[in-house]
Amino acid sequence: MKRLGWMVMVTVAVIGCAGPRKTEVRPLHAPDGTTAAVSQQLERGNQLLLKEDWAGAREAYLATIGSDQSLAEAHYNLALALEKLGEKAEARKHYVAAANLAPGNKVIWDAPPLRKYDGELTLEKKSWMDAHPK
Repeated sequence: MKRLGWMVMVTVAVIGCAGPRKTEVRPLHAPDGTTAAVSQQLERGNQLLLKEDWAGAREAYLATIGSDQSLAEAHYNLALALEKLGEKAEARKHYVAAANLAPGNKVIWDAPPLRKYDGELTLEKKSWMDAHPK
């Protein structure tokens, strides 16, 4: 009987742990040298993203990109929000923009959301480790 109790507990634990996992969203922060206003816009989007306000985050990131189109982190974070909103095609564009704007950013290049589109993307480089195109 004791053995049966342990088997039931183990089975329940395994089944409970095997359920769907919530994927953690980790937005990127502005790099050093980014203006204070742009950094604040990006951080506002990050706060909304962490609160799972996907639409609010999208708007904040779009405003950030409007202020600085070359900020790879804003494109990447926008892509995360778009993914959550189900806007896969638009997310893909911003993952590509982020990767092309940040050839040395290992987080962007190695991110699972970007890698899942690997065969479908047109990147200027194949990997963050490749030599920068001339």
